[in-house]
Amino acid sequence: MVAKESNMKLALAGLLLGILMSAMDNTIVATALGSIVSDLGGLDKFVWVTSAYMVAVMAGMPIFGKLSDMYGRKRFYIFGLSIFLIGSALCGIAQDIVQLSIFRAIQGIGGGALLPIAFTIVFDLFPPEQRGKMTGLLGAVFGSASVFGPLIGAFLTDNLSWHWVFYVNVPIGLLSLFFIITAYKESPQRSDQRIDWGGAITLVIAVVSLMFALELGGKEFDWASWQIIGLLLSFFIFIVSFMFIERKADEPIISFWMFKSPLFASSQALAFLYGAAFIILTILIPIFVQAVYGGSATNAGMILTPLMLGSVAGSAVAGIRMTKTSYRNIMWLSILSFLAGMLLLATMGPDTSRLLLTLYMILSGFGVGFSFSLLPNATIHKLDPRFRGSANSTNAFFRSLGMTLGITVYGTLQTKLFASNLEEAFKGQGGGQAFPGGGDPRSIFEQEMREMIPAPVLEKITTAMSDSITTTFAYALIPLVIAVFFVYRMGSSRLEVEKEAPKASE
Repeated sequence: MVAKESNMKLALAGLLLGILMSAMDNTIVATALGSIVSDLGGLDKFVWVTSAYMVAVMAGMPIFGKLSDMYGRKRFYIFGLSIFLIGSALCGIAQDIVQLSIFRAIQGIGGGALLPIAFTIVFDLFPPEQRGKMTGLLGAVFGSASVFGPLIGAFLTDNLSWHWVFYVNVPIGLLSLFFIITAYKESPQRSDQRIDWGGAITLVIAVVSLMFALELGGKEFDWASWQIIGLLLSFFIFIVSFMFIERKADEPIISFWMFKSPLFASSQALAFLYGAAFIILTILIPIFVQAVYGGSATNAGMILTPLMLGSVAGSAVAGIRMTKTSYRNIMWLSILSFLAGMLLLATMGPDTSRLLLTLYMILSGFGVGFSFSLLPNATIHKLDPRFRGSANSTNAFFRSLGMTLGITVYGTLQTKLFASNLEEAFKGQGGGQAFPGGGDPRSIFEQEMREMIPAPVLEKITTAMSDSITTTFAYALIPLVIAVFFVYRMGSSRLEVEKEAPKASE
């Protein structure tokens, strides 16, 4: 018995390390992009470094989730982790931006297996009375990794080189691999199912089309260009084809019958909406600190610590309360906290104190933290173990889709608001010529350049930036208001300890 508990703890440690890597990878790389482009060149292609990874992850999540249901969690977790590590090592030795993008896609294929299968293994390993705490722990690691990624990326890039934002995955991943191989004992039972190749192919093409449209629209190509319209049309055609195929398939990649449950459908909607709102905080708060307050890039990363601490606390509270009250009652506290925090962030200005910003972040982080541990549990509520992998990967897919759309929509909105605010502030004063350094407003991110800007001009620029960010936060209230409806739709279901079927691992 002691040996079994020891094995479970080691397996859990392996899963935590895997989640740490996969959740952190995009944010840790983002901070190194400047150095990567400076070293490898390819400024016109750097967007592929991020998009190649995200496309591969999102396309792989539902497929790996289904395959883990069919052929076992362990082999596909090990496969995904191995591919992720190979991709990470290759990224570190890339010689140009095209190579790096290809290697990032390889890395993303592995990353698509890690997060959803890790949560599913926890549901298989632990009895119902422990699942809340365990998924709370996994959710806390996921939230912490998303926030700390930029800080770690900046540290590695500044003190070693950009190569280490990829190399750092190798020792962590090997340790995770060792723990899973030696400690995780999986049930030999398998379900006899056929692979839904038609659904897999149409889903991959649909996701690739949508992701490239969102990544390239308004950047590489105009939104009305034939390239973007063609990609959006491709997405529409293949997503409709996917839905048609899935309704006819014997063993679909995404089982639409699951969405008949209000709890399952609401959990996917909440994952999407929370993802869209949360990601914009992790991007715009550091920009606010650096551009408005005048902090360094490292300080901008450190400022997210309260957001992380709040999310860890929220995830832990949700995990503890899951066996005591309904999912919906817990999510009411979550949405109210998240709404209040976002609303307060939308009221900030250049004169807002650091203390208030810290409190607003703790409140927002506390609210979003509930979703990291609760929604995966609600997603697999009363599902047969053979469907858990597919269900969990669906939840991870919707959260990733929400984050992707959130970055695109709100990132574009903030950029346009800033440009409009600048134009209004310097109307009749020669516009951008009011800036030093060739009229580039990005000079407010560099302390040396800020000191060269006349105080009245700097005030106008920082006010324009502050207003653009807080207005974007106000618009980010929209998905949270919509989320209130889906919290209500969750019903009165709760994590049932006594009535739960025996674990598959037993």
